Amino acid sequence: MAAKSHSNKIRKASAHPTALKRALDESTLGAAHWKVWGLSATGVMLDGFDLFVIGIALPLIKLQWDLSALQVGAIACAAVFGSMFGAVFGGVLTDRFGRKAIYLLDLMVFIVGSLLCAFATGPWSLILFRFFLGIGVGADYPICASYVSEFMPSRLRGRMLIGAFSFQAVGIILAALVGIILLGVTPAISDWRILIGFGALPAIIVLILRTKVPESPRWLMEQGRLDEAQHVVEQFVPAKKIKELDQVIAGFALRMSVQAPKKLGYADLFSKKFLPRTILASVPWFLMDIATYAVGVFTPVLLSSLAFDDVNDPIRKDFLSTAGAAGLGIFLVLGFIANMLLVDRIGRMRLQIVGMVVGLGILAWSAMTGTNNPNITGAFSGFMIFNLLMNMGPNATTFVLPAELFPTKIRASAHGFCSAVGKCGALVGLFLLPIVQEQCGTSVTMLLMAFVCMLGLAVTSIFAQETRGRSLEDIEPGEASITG
Repeated sequence: MAAKSHSNKIRKASAHPTALKRALDESTLGAAHWKVWGLSATGVMLDGFDLFVIGIALPLIKLQWDLSALQVGAIACAAVFGSMFGAVFGGVLTDRFGRKAIYLLDLMVFIVGSLLCAFATGPWSLILFRFFLGIGVGADYPICASYVSEFMPSRLRGRMLIGAFSFQAVGIILAALVGIILLGVTPAISDWRILIGFGALPAIIVLILRTKVPESPRWLMEQGRLDEAQHVVEQFVPAKKIKELDQVIAGFALRMSVQAPKKLGYADLFSKKFLPRTILASVPWFLMDIATYAVGVFTPVLLSSLAFDDVNDPIRKDFLSTAGAAGLGIFLVLGFIANMLLVDRIGRMRLQIVGMVVGLGILAWSAMTGTNNPNITGAFSGFMIFNLLMNMGPNATTFVLPAELFPTKIRASAHGFCSAVGKCGALVGLFLLPIVQEQCGTSVTMLLMAFVCMLGLAVTSIFAQETRGRSLEDIEPGEASITG
């Protein structure tokens, strides 16, 4: 009876949707904000761990099972291929059934996939299990991006989105540290099973904590569940503030001008209205991921060629390359920190344009200096600058744009599509890099990656739209903020 009375009280007090959205946009960061942010960020961390740990494990798997080149490539690409499906379908399901339901489901897939990979009996079962794991990884991107963008104040939204995505670098460093410990303390070929199964442990903890996160109030409003939405908003914004904003909205007689929101679906991503935004949010992501994943996943392999080619023991070489990758991971984090400091000051577009080419161009130059002999200084300098500038620019901004450029009704679907396009680029990079490196050498490979990024710069420049500091509803094309 008491619960029913409380429900009626909420229903009678329901504020106008515009007041609730403005309350979120103008809110002050509190414990509830940090909880949503932290559990989204740790999900991205696990994604980074599982997608990049395979680069450390592959040399050991290859030794144990005597893999063919085809099997090596398939294992490297399986999780990325699965993430394409996870991103697309996870985004659609998130818009259809709500953020929280898929927020939990995708992590369950993640946990089961990690454990299955650790107990794979052969290369083809590992490929299948890595594909299944990738579905959970891919689904987490649109869900986490939607959660963070829909809860955070507009003045800090870019910084908080980048902050969450920066935990991908934390995951990469974690993968490298686990690799260093295993290969340094108990060096054995079979250590790869612990490496790729380790991610399940923190994922179980994150899953339990995620059960306490509320549904997105913006999604609830789109479903017409205003009383529930207000109840959630009141956990983030004082009720007094919501009441004040509601009175302002009423004073402008906006309550009488509310129209039924226009229905939007997946096909609208490719309509005349949204197509330029879809191109901006997806094509540079595709081109950038060709370079980012090819260089990122194969950093230990590239370091082996550029810096440790004279080391004969394969496990020792893998240990040195992994240790080098862990050290270079610090510059991934520094790049994200630089982006967080700049993204809400100078904007998304400038950072994306600057970082798209410069970082990889310098890496290509450093590779050319070590064509004939191992060049530890040149190799590490190039990777440092690449990791710093790419994460200061396009690796961060491509994650942010789909979460800001599209309405709540299709936000997760849009982010899922763009993420899947990006993962398609990752597949291209992962597949082509070993082939091009073997046929043409490391320096030519790096120059090719730099050219790909140059194409991304061109697309960004043509379709550029800045979203810095604007309300999510104000960014929507051709619609008044009241119907957003």
